[in-house]
Amino acid sequence: MASSRCGVGLFILVLVVAGVFEVPVARGAMSPSQCKEEQRLLVSACRSVLSGRSPSPSCCQRIRVTHVECVCPVVTPKLAALIGVERTIKQIEGCGRVVPHKFKCGSITTP
Repeated sequence: MASSRCGVGLFILVLVVAGVFEVPVARGAMSPSQCKEEQRLLVSACRSVLSGRSPSPSCCQRIRVTHVECVCPVVTPKLAALIGVERTIKQIEGCGRVVPHKFKCGSITTP
């Protein structure tokens, strides 16, 4: 169970970083249940990222539509320490996203 949580947490961090850059934020607040569903869809679409593969086209699409306010709150220092920011940025850029410098999301700030 703990390794499953760690895997999901690591995956969410990848997607958190990926999901925050240049994504138009929809007007209006997302409910907790809507955010949970967005996180579930992200994990489902991008599961292969956990095994070291590049994001698929469906993963990249999900990354582009994910709401920042649903994922940044889950980024803790412990979670951020599990993944390399540089690798994550390369994956995000592989999805066609530009990663702004010095962007803060949860406990991470991009270089």
